Amino acid sequence: MEFTHFNEQGRARMVDVTDKAATMRTATAAGTVKMAPATAEAIRTGGMTKGDVLAVAQVAGIMAAKRTGELIPMCHSIALTGVDIRFSLGADRVDIWATARCKGETGVEMEALTAVSAAALTIYDMCKALQRDIEITDIRLLEKSGGKSGDFRRGEK
Repeated sequence: MEFTHFNEQGRARMVDVTDKAATMRTATAAGTVKMAPATAEAIRTGGMTKGDVLAVAQVAGIMAAKRTGELIPMCHSIALTGVDIRFSLGADRVDIWATARCKGETGVEMEALTAVSAAALTIYDMCKALQRDIEITDIRLLEKSGGKSGDFRRGEK
């Protein structure tokens, strides 16, 4: 497989997607924010002074997905048709899933990954007064569909 983000001089470039067909594209990413049980309980009970941690993280993730092309230099600006952020609050962690969708010429993997990252960073920001050693881990693409390269599901070959 060859890299497509380099021109004939070996310099970085944005891939030209002009001739690609617009297709339905979906990507789901996930990540985890690990914390002390007391921090997770404060999130659960609304005990954080900055407000509803997961509500703010959800909005941050959606906003970040919409601005991925401004944050990642070689990403195209994409007209997203949907972004969904989901959380599972455990005894010592928050698991995050983000799904991004569009009908376009290029995929939405980076938008889903950016959404998870921003949601995780927001959780950290809102909880750092209570705990500084929170860990953001395991941010990864779980699956994607659409486009010339076909479908991908983590764990499948």
